[in-house]
Amino acid sequence: MNRPLPLSTHRLKIVLIEPEIPQNTGNIARLCAVTGAQLHLVRPLGFFLSSKHLKRAGMDYWDKVDLHIHDSLSIFQGMLTQQTYWLCSSKGNTSLWNIAFKPNDWLIFGKETAGLPADWLAHNPDKSVQIPMVPDARCLNISVAAGIVLFEALRQTQYDK
Repeated sequence: MNRPLPLSTHRLKIVLIEPEIPQNTGNIARLCAVTGAQLHLVRPLGFFLSSKHLKRAGMDYWDKVDLHIHDSLSIFQGMLTQQTYWLCSSKGNTSLWNIAFKPNDWLIFGKETAGLPADWLAHNPDKSVQIPMVPDARCLNISVAAGIVLFEALRQTQYDK
């Protein structure tokens, strides 16, 4: 039987700002469960946490997710003082490949239809990250993007065991 390769303990956090599609959030919850990353959801949510689509996408991993719910973007942003965070967006200024992640970073993603608030990106150009893609590509699915960014952060912060 093949056993998964172990990950060292870390405090990486994935944040979804006003997520709209329960299947995406469920997939990201599963990603967090298998990597040990915290999952933070910022209201309003586009679904109920009891949604069958959310539960189905997360499968039987929900009990392994370190889930945190925040009531609003402004309350959540107030928590970020003195924290290292990255605004992950197709409108980001810096390539993912040029970011030096630390083991306690916050990886923040916007809602599926609108992304992150434009003013937040504009006021934080040094913290906005984009995944490199071919020209004329619009964007990736949020659950795919979260996996790419999280595993790049893990690659940089994990040590061979």
